[in-house]
Order: sequence, then C-alpha cells, then structure tokens
Amino acid sequence: MSRRILLLTFFYPPDLSAGSFRASALVRALQQAGTDVQIEVLTTQPNRYADHSFETVSVEESPGLYVRRIHLPQMRRGFIGQAVSFWRYVRKVQRLTADNQYDLVVATSSRLMTAVLGAWVAYRKRARLYLDIRDIFVENLKVLFPALLAIPLGWVFGALERWAVGRAQRVNLVSQGFLGYFQLRYPSRRFSVFSNGVDEAFETFAVAEALSSRSTGEPLKVLYAGNLGDGQGMHLILPALARQLEGRVRFRVVGAGGRLTALRDALQGSGLDNVELLAPVAREQLLELYREADVLFLHLNDFPAFKRVLPSKLFEYAATGKPIWAGVAGYAADFIAREVHNAEVFAPCEVEGAVAALERLSLKVAPREDFVRCFSRRKIMQDMAHDVLGCMSGESSVPEDSMKENT
Repeated sequence: MSRRILLLTFFYPPDLSAGSFRASALVRALQQAGTDVQIEVLTTQPNRYADHSFETVSVEESPGLYVRRIHLPQMRRGFIGQAVSFWRYVRKVQRLTADNQYDLVVATSSRLMTAVLGAWVAYRKRARLYLDIRDIFVENLKVLFPALLAIPLGWVFGALERWAVGRAQRVNLVSQGFLGYFQLRYPSRRFSVFSNGVDEAFETFAVAEALSSRSTGEPLKVLYAGNLGDGQGMHLILPALARQLEGRVRFRVVGAGGRLTALRDALQGSGLDNVELLAPVAREQLLELYREADVLFLHLNDFPAFKRVLPSKLFEYAATGKPIWAGVAGYAADFIAREVHNAEVFAPCEVEGAVAALERLSLKVAPREDFVRCFSRRKIMQDMAHDVLGCMSGESSVPEDSMKENT
C-alpha cells in the first residue's frame, strides 16, 4: 500500500521565490527516491508579486503526485495583510485535509506559521511531522516591530514555535547559521542542515554560458535580482551608492517587495539615472540578465538576526562565475570567504565600504565548478528526500553527515 505524504508550502511553481523552487526540487527528489509514495501538495496560486501574478491550473495530477493551488487575493504588503492571506490558506487546508489520512506531513516554512499549520494537521491526522525551517521568525520580530509590540508578539510566536518544533520528528534548517539559535532553545534536539543549493538551470549556465564582454570605458553593469523588502535594505544602500558611483556603474535591479516604492522614491528624489528598476521576470529571462551583467550585487539589511542567514540567491550568483559584490555579515560573510572565490564582502548599509569592496573585486568571469558540484541542489534534495522518507519510516536519528551545509 502506498504511503501518503502531505507537503504544505505557501509558494510553489510557477510562483517566483526561493521557497517555491526548493519545494518543487524536494517533490522531484521524493518521487525519485520512493516509488511507493503518494505526494499531495497544498499550495497557493501565484501571488507573491503583483507584476508577476497570474492564474495557473488549480489542480495538477501525475502518477504519484497531486498538486492543489489555492486561490488567494493578491498578497497585500505588511504584517496584517500577509496574516489575512495566510489565514485564508489555513481555512482551505483545513477543508481539503478533513477527509484524508497521511503518513507524514512535511511543512516548509519561512515565517513560522506554515510550520505551525503542519504541526496542527499532523496532530489531527496522527501523522509524523517533518519541518523545513527557512527563517527565524521569532528573532526577526525584534527588528520588524517596536519593543512594545515585539515583546508580546515574541511570547506568542515563541510559544507557537516551541509547540511546532516539539511535535516534529525531524527538523531541518536551511542555514547552518541557524544552529546557534535553535540548539540554544532546544538543546536536546538534533537538527539536519540541507541548504538551498544550485538549481539545475544554473549548473548548465556555469559550465557553458559564463562569458563576459565589456568595452573599456563603458560603465560597469551591476545586477541585483531578488526581493526588495526590509530584509534586503536596498532602499537604504542603493541611492547613496549609485550617487557615489555615478558615471562608473550602471545598476539594474530586478524584483519587487514592500520597499520598492521607498527605493523608487529615493532614486527619483536624487535625480539619478544610473539605476534601472525592472519587475520580476521568469527564470529564462533572468538567465539572460545574468549573462549581460559584469558584477552581481547582493545585500542584506543591518539586522542582528540576519547574521545567521545564508541567502538562497548566493548559490545562484556563485554558479554563474560572475564577480559577486555582497553587503552581508555574520554567517553569510564567513560562508563567502570560505566557499566562494572572486567575491568581495562589505558591511551592510555602509557605502564607503561597498565602494572599497568593488575596487578590490576582480572584474573577470571565473567559473566555480567545485562550488557547483559541492552545492548541487539536485544532490542536496536527494539527501533531504532520504531524510524525509526516513522520518516517515520511523528512523529515530539524524545522520551525522546531514549536519554539513553541503549535504
């Protein structure tokens, strides 16, 4: 008899996000690893970006896989708007799972509540639970809200986190930098670390397409591709940086998010014409933008919690072989120094440090084949799929090698 796995993920292709690509890669790996497994995915219709939001099929079926995309209104910015959207997702998941039984519930979660939902469904269905944690939501509350609000929210969400983690048979962390937080709060629990890794599309890019051509005297073409929210802090660094490098660098920014308007207003107010803002694009178009760029720019805001984060975009950037210019601190900075050559790091939000880092950067394409092999998402997800299936089979321990970032 086939074993049934329920995967809860708020984002799933064709939506554009790291969580979306990660979830689909895990589904493929589970299908390849377990022939007697039936997988049900409950996700949402594409809704992350207004500029890249469209309806796709609500139900997708293939042998061993059932995907149900729940229609939600366009995701509104801000904590309340996102909470309302998620609550509607919860209500629909309740109805869709009411008459079904599962052997295992897998929840991949960035803002904690998908993990809590997974724990609740697993509890009701008496199923085992595997959590995939992609962010530390409780710690981030301190920087997202004033203290009078952050403290009580911390109590509430801290209790929810303890309940969800306590119910799980396995907990995976997407960054080894998260271990310092989770091991301190849950000292008796062991954690696996399966990171995001390099997508197959970029494995091919790294081998065959990392070519660069720039005429002497032309402005340097710098590309940022990703979210534009508080977490990235692009509205805090880019206007001043573009002003400092006017005539030398042309920035192209591809993405959307809660701070896009603030960024656009700051650029317009400064009268800058060396920054181009583009809406999110499909993967094929993004690959073309990578080909055209001379340097790839990465930035995280100067928040203490972000010192634990390893941006998924870094794997994409590194696979291209292009020079990387990164405003990061903590674990991400250490990871770059250890694993990514031809990359320069500066302290987040520091313009002078950013300019100095750019001056140190070698402006040449340097393929990183060893990195791509080591951090192949396909291999990482194969290992994670075996861990998930082991959880369903009741294996009690986490393998030692799963503590490695490049597992």
